[in-house]
Amino acid sequence: MTATEGLLVPPGHGRVVHTPAQRVTFKVTGTHSRSASTFEVEVPPGFDVGAHLHTRSEELFYVLEGELDVLAFEPRIRTPDNWQKWQSSSGKKVMRATPGTVIVVPPGCPHAFANPTKAPARMFFQASPPPDHERYFEELLEILGNGGPPDHEAIEALRKRYDIEQLTPLKLR
Repeated sequence: MTATEGLLVPPGHGRVVHTPAQRVTFKVTGTHSRSASTFEVEVPPGFDVGAHLHTRSEELFYVLEGELDVLAFEPRIRTPDNWQKWQSSSGKKVMRATPGTVIVVPPGCPHAFANPTKAPARMFFQASPPPDHERYFEELLEILGNGGPPDHEAIEALRKRYDIEQLTPLKLR
């Protein structure tokens, strides 16, 4: 890509990293953009990323297919589990995101998503600045792809390296 040429990524294209249950397609990386990395993410039934926050990253999610429970606010009380019951001081609660829902998460804002349904969900996901989320996804899916139960110590170390403060646990069904 040069300064006078853009990047066109047709449907079904991009670099794919996956496990048997999860799939992330890299659409735009730090090689292509100074401002953000862009991904298409499949969220399997039962997956819960856990409430977390980033001090440097800003994120945008757009639900393409399926349904997700989503959080993007500071709760009155950060309980160590079950972020789905959190409520903000202004009364915001976790919502069910359906196709067309946009979630914008500024740095420092607790956020989470989970797929409580029996069908996969799919979302457009953008993270700024690149390339932290690219490297994070590659390493996370490598850990999760080992076939056994997730190595929570390895995931915790990974998240610390990539500016992720985990507030509630990652859950896989």
